[in-house]
Amino acid sequence: MATLLEMTADIVASHARTAAMTTDEIIQELKKVYVALQSIESGGVVEVQSPVEEGGVPSLTIKQAFKTNEVVCMICGKGGMKTLTRHLNQAHQVSPSEYRKQFNISKSQPLMSKSYAVKRKEIAAGMDLGANLVKAREARQVNIQKGKGKKK
Repeated sequence: MATLLEMTADIVASHARTAAMTTDEIIQELKKVYVALQSIESGGVVEVQSPVEEGGVPSLTIKQAFKTNEVVCMICGKGGMKTLTRHLNQAHQVSPSEYRKQFNISKSQPLMSKSYAVKRKEIAAGMDLGANLVKAREARQVNIQKGKGKKK
């Protein structure tokens, strides 16, 4: 049978293969997993720290949740995602607007990683989607002006 240290190394290595982790994060993860395995072995109860503390206050800040290459769910703590919308709908049955209200996230903050938002913006610019928006705004302005002229 494997020792606690070997099991800890296997668990953390598996986690590190699926999620980008810094050296400090790996060290912290090793400590947490080792302590949890020791507790289980001795018959104790392992306390799981939820990303949302008692009273609905998240233990993650918005800056920690919206990283450059990933976004972390402030409800369950799951990370490694590029966008949150699908996860919120499938795992928590929460709409993006409800999520924003719950954690006081501004409407200007995209629910996606920063690099993914930049990539999407570049794609939209390459397809000249902004020109269509400008045309639509101009047409709307013309219609508004026509409406004001008729009422006189």
